[in-house]
Amino acid sequence: MNSDTESRDQTSDSLWRSLKRIFRLSKPYRTRFYVATVLALVASAVGLSVPLGLKALLDAVFQTGDMALLNLIALVLLGLFILQAFLSFGSSYWLEWVGERVVTDLRKQLYEHLHRLGFRFFANRRLGEITSRLTNDVASIRTALTDAVPNSITTTFSLLGAVLLMMLLNWRLSLIVFITVPFVTFLTRYFGNKIRKLARDVQDDLADSTAIAEDALGAIRIVKAFAREVFEVGRYSKAVERLFERSRRKILLSSLFWSCISMLFMTTLVVIFWYGGREVLAGRLTPGDLVAFIFYAFSIARSISQISRLYTSINSAVGASDRIFDLLEEMPEVQDQPGAKPLPPVDGNVKFRDVTFAYEDNRNVLKDISFEAKAGQTIAVVGPSGAGKTTLVNLIPRFFDPQEGHIGIDGIDIKTVQKKSLRQQIAIVPQEVHLFGSSIRENVAYGRLEATDSDIEQAARDANAWEFIHELPQGLDALVGEKGVKLSGGQRQRLAIARAILKDPRILLLDEATSSLDSESEAEVQQALERLMKNRTSFVIAHRLSTVQDADRILVMDEGKIVQEGTHDELINTGGLYKHLYDLQFRDKEAEIMDEGIKN
Repeated sequence: MNSDTESRDQTSDSLWRSLKRIFRLSKPYRTRFYVATVLALVASAVGLSVPLGLKALLDAVFQTGDMALLNLIALVLLGLFILQAFLSFGSSYWLEWVGERVVTDLRKQLYEHLHRLGFRFFANRRLGEITSRLTNDVASIRTALTDAVPNSITTTFSLLGAVLLMMLLNWRLSLIVFITVPFVTFLTRYFGNKIRKLARDVQDDLADSTAIAEDALGAIRIVKAFAREVFEVGRYSKAVERLFERSRRKILLSSLFWSCISMLFMTTLVVIFWYGGREVLAGRLTPGDLVAFIFYAFSIARSISQISRLYTSINSAVGASDRIFDLLEEMPEVQDQPGAKPLPPVDGNVKFRDVTFAYEDNRNVLKDISFEAKAGQTIAVVGPSGAGKTTLVNLIPRFFDPQEGHIGIDGIDIKTVQKKSLRQQIAIVPQEVHLFGSSIRENVAYGRLEATDSDIEQAARDANAWEFIHELPQGLDALVGEKGVKLSGGQRQRLAIARAILKDPRILLLDEATSSLDSESEAEVQQALERLMKNRTSFVIAHRLSTVQDADRILVMDEGKIVQEGTHDELINTGGLYKHLYDLQFRDKEAEIMDEGIKN
């Protein structure tokens, strides 16, 4: 077996494996699917009887001249057409219903699966690509399930029935049709494999163009601030032109394929008409036989053409569905262990022991980290950029798992408990707050979905957010805009704090929560943070060392290691990296004050 044959066989095997997976999606609705398919088969059988009726009709006119028989046959044909219409309606409705139901289920399943995947997955993919799979690729499965697969069954049935009836009518004419079958089979396989590959490439290009658009529109402030509208339009235009070119090639192959098939069958029909006419003139075939035969020939041509078209459609759908199944096969890198139990309510003692962590490049970001935070303590984590501060904090809620070492809460290894129960006792207030494009009420209530309005109001008061909320015309119902664009940075930060207060966590993670705020906003946010941190174990990543001077302990990190540890006074007296960073910030502050004085 040569390599080309092996490649075609592998492609065919892959195609059928993918089709089986697509078909399995309809298992909960298999009864409706079967009923629809049976109705379609019966409709096809009715359609196959129509040429026989036409044969009888013509023979009744030309041979017997029986007017009553003519009327009866005409009524029977009319009844067959009406029956076929009702059967086709029932089949079409149920197939479309199953298709929409499967697509809905698959979208929910895929979306749920995406939420199970970890941060590493999302760090390596663009949001637009994921969105494209959730929308465009999922819709392609509906095409295979409700159009390609059932129509392939009914069309094959029609094809075999027409062939059998043709053979019974005139076997010599049937041979003319059979001569074309090998050519059609070759064209179908040749073009089908190429179209399937192009279909997947088209979906990839569509995902890429969607990702580019989402990147730019999601950062529209930056785009406009840097006057990069022309650049972004150009970037998107290149992507969609690339999509157009790939789609053009797919259309070219499909059009060439259909033209070849059409030319082949039209030529065959001409030969049938010519030879059949000779048979009628010779008295070996009646006019009714010839008309019925031509109808069956048309039926076979249509059936083979449909099968070829469906094969192309299946290849296109499978090319896109493969991307869906690839995504569903992605496994979350952080998973609950077998038999993992919920984490009981904790006091908040957190202990790192010999923790080492690396991302995919195997370069250790954290190296042999060991420390302990007592319940209720505030632990500040400071150091230069790239020291590993955020990575360290992200290990506590198990956004990632370390390659070596252990992390325990109240003496319980966090790898042995369910992730959900662990994260339910932890709250995060990041530097870049993400708000959903809904109301203030919904954003704050995200911390505890069952919270009442009075709970939400109290959390907003504790977060110093109620004053600006109360001044808004719609109050808690005011929409914050996409990612909170209608609010200032300080207002967004206070809503994030209110959300954390409402959650009432035992462990709090603050990642540069005030670094991007002006002095007035920082003061209000800092007051809110102090209320939030009270009686909770808090980890504070800070760039401004002035905000962590009152921390119970300060961990000083550099190049993935804890190089110093102690209180502010202890570290200042000891010297080293902490004092160096503090002196730099102090000098910068003095310089700012002097500049202000000179300006005034």
